[in-house]
Amino acid sequence: MKRGEESLTENSPRPLASKIEMDRDLQALRAASIQLLGGLACAVSFLILFAWLSEEVFEGELQQFDSRVRAMVHAFSTPRLTGVMQALTFLGSLQFLSALFIVFVILFLARGMRRAAMWFAVAVGGSVILDAVLKLAFHRSRPVPFFGVAPPSYSFPSGHAMSSFCFYGVFAGLYSARIRSRAARLVTWIASATLIAGIGLSRIYLGVHYPTDVVAGYLAGAVWVSTLLFVDRLGPRRPKAP
Repeated sequence: MKRGEESLTENSPRPLASKIEMDRDLQALRAASIQLLGGLACAVSFLILFAWLSEEVFEGELQQFDSRVRAMVHAFSTPRLTGVMQALTFLGSLQFLSALFIVFVILFLARGMRRAAMWFAVAVGGSVILDAVLKLAFHRSRPVPFFGVAPPSYSFPSGHAMSSFCFYGVFAGLYSARIRSRAARLVTWIASATLIAGIGLSRIYLGVHYPTDVVAGYLAGAVWVSTLLFVDRLGPRRPKAP
């Protein structure tokens, strides 16, 4: 074999490797772009839905819906179910979420997820501020509760629904994005979704919120969560934990 042919043979894998690496970069860029656009689209969509719902509520268009759903849920009430719903509503209370917040932040830091811990703190703090601002902005009185005493704050949107959506939703999003195990990611999302749905249902069951309050809380929380996860995707990727 001639010297020139030997040199060509030795160097031929390099262009092929470069092409493969370029294809991988393009695929990663395409996937990241889809995630970013998806997060932005979700945030805008949830914001539009929240605006529509709030307008319908305060024009009185959904009063019949609220009354029917409240009556339907209350028809299934039993002493045992009431105890379950009171436990669920406690899982969305400020006292419980404050204690669990400390546990989750320690978990993130222990696994070297400092960026996740920071975003989680921003999510929780922002949801508290957002809840207070929206309640003061809309001034909706609470319904007469079926069980217990109505909290002194305003009704729209549901603080429990919004806080649980932000707290458990952001935790699931941040944590599952940083672990390799598909089973662990699936369990995290299922547990979070179950808690969020159960806490919202408990507020309707106990009668301390209208159903539209709970839906509005979810929508407001979804706007906040979508925005945070969207911004989180803008940052540099970190290696996933096992």
